[in-house]
Amino acid sequence: MKSLLAQSSKLSDPAHQLEVINSHNEKIRSMTKFEEKLNDIGLFPLKPTGIEIFQINLGYMCNMTCKHCHVDAGPDREEIMTKETLQYCLDALKGSDIETVDLTGGAPEMNPHFRWFVDEVARLGKYIIVRSNLTILDTRKFEDLPKFLADRGAEVTCSLPFYNKRRTDNQRGAGTYDKSVKVLKILNNLGYGREGSGLELNLVYNPVGAFLPPSQESLEKDFKQALKRDHGIVFNNLYTITNLPISRYLNFLLESGNLEEYMEKLITSFNPGAAEGVMCRDTISIGWDGTLYDCDFNQMLQMKTNHGAPEHIRDWDENKLNNREIMVNQHCYGCTAGAGSSCGGATTS
Repeated sequence: MKSLLAQSSKLSDPAHQLEVINSHNEKIRSMTKFEEKLNDIGLFPLKPTGIEIFQINLGYMCNMTCKHCHVDAGPDREEIMTKETLQYCLDALKGSDIETVDLTGGAPEMNPHFRWFVDEVARLGKYIIVRSNLTILDTRKFEDLPKFLADRGAEVTCSLPFYNKRRTDNQRGAGTYDKSVKVLKILNNLGYGREGSGLELNLVYNPVGAFLPPSQESLEKDFKQALKRDHGIVFNNLYTITNLPISRYLNFLLESGNLEEYMEKLITSFNPGAAEGVMCRDTISIGWDGTLYDCDFNQMLQMKTNHGAPEHIRDWDENKLNNREIMVNQHCYGCTAGAGSSCGGATTS
């Protein structure tokens, strides 16, 4: 058997990640295939319910290198969506009833065409979500963005590992908590998170270890109480997201010897209700190079849309995409465990 070090060194290769997830040892090989679970509840092949969210990865470049990042984003990544590809996205949106455009990365703000694209999407009357790590908005080059986004009514959904400094800095690096608090206060001062402002501010929580998120409702109450008490910060919603065994988090599971137990935990926590509400059924994911995927996680594993659906944004065909079969594999158990997981948090109560 390959050593953990040898396996970890190959984790930049999506095909090897799938190999590790599916056949690391006998215990994993004996686990029920995700397709079989779906078939048992009448959901295989998995089909879309209709695309409602147009999620675009603007690039893998980021000012941070977070331990749990399934994108493997960082300052050294050079993959950035070009203006030409962004124009293909706009062309697709112009002829579509899709109402929500979800911008992610890396740090989506670092795309050199970010401001132009947000303006163009706003002109189309679409609802815009920007997924920010917060700290990027505490740099001179991007400090104007909170006001820019507020003026365009964009939602800001941002990662904050925990409501105290120690746990946040442990997951995302020293100084992260203080910078995040500073930016959250700036957003609050612009009206974000405040009742009646129309400016949505949401936080995202990912577990630090090899366990599922706690109750989203309960954790949201704790976050709201602590941030209001300690810093006067308010926000709208907290989203709990299960870590999927991909990229850096897969590396963590291997190095800590937790991969088999974690996969078993995901499988034994399979929730049919969560399976019905997986985000790939109402979302399409566009990679930085324009390639189409069923979700952001499939994108990281280079599992393109299939079964007759177009594979690139320049060939956009909404009817074919709405009637495609969604590509699944063992990592999909992460979205169906417990209360379920999506970019909008838990999918069941």
